[in-house]
Amino acid sequence: MDLKEMAAAEAVRYVEDGMVVGLGSGSTASIAIRLIGDKVREEGIEIVGVPTSKTSDLLGRAVGIRIVDLDDHPTVDLTIDGADEVDPELNLVKGLGGALVREKIVAAASAVEIIVADDSKLVDYLGQKAPLPVEVVKFSFKTTVRRLAALGCKPALRIKDGSPFVTDNGNYIVDCRFERIEHPAAMESVINNIPGVVDNGLFVDRASKAMIGTKDGIRIIERSF
Repeated sequence: MDLKEMAAAEAVRYVEDGMVVGLGSGSTASIAIRLIGDKVREEGIEIVGVPTSKTSDLLGRAVGIRIVDLDDHPTVDLTIDGADEVDPELNLVKGLGGALVREKIVAAASAVEIIVADDSKLVDYLGQKAPLPVEVVKFSFKTTVRRLAALGCKPALRIKDGSPFVTDNGNYIVDCRFERIEHPAAMESVINNIPGVVDNGLFVDRASKAMIGTKDGIRIIERSF
């Protein structure tokens, strides 16, 4: 079992009969979705899944999870999702997979949010390894990019297969390279106040705990409330 599988398997232990479960996006979250499907099939438990992307929607259906809409199930018992960076206070950078807006909507509705990752995602401070993804509307996006650059980052429109990457919501993503994000909560608010920004990949005070796969086993990081 590799480190991502180890982390995902530990998180799936928290899935119980009758739960509304948020289905995260990304490689490690996809492993968790498959393991949840196994649990549904092998243990006969009944859960419903709220997907955070079109990809997690399709995968959830493929492995036998009944998919529902958040509007019909506005309280999510448990969400299992990945992250691109995890700092010591359990603040996150997410969105390299392009699903940050839906991930944040589901996270905000979740009683418990468990992050699954390997130890390569652990950082001393946010911005240490990954750029910060910011979802922006297409209209006058270059103006939005200039306003993001004024915050001291180096913004780059995300390109895929030679064209701008388009999210499930029909928007662009700008990857903003900061040297260091000192105050994540304040920066999250400042970025979201820029006209044209839909949301950004800073997840502050969202995660309840993180299951981190290491060569020495599972490391559990819990948020101090």
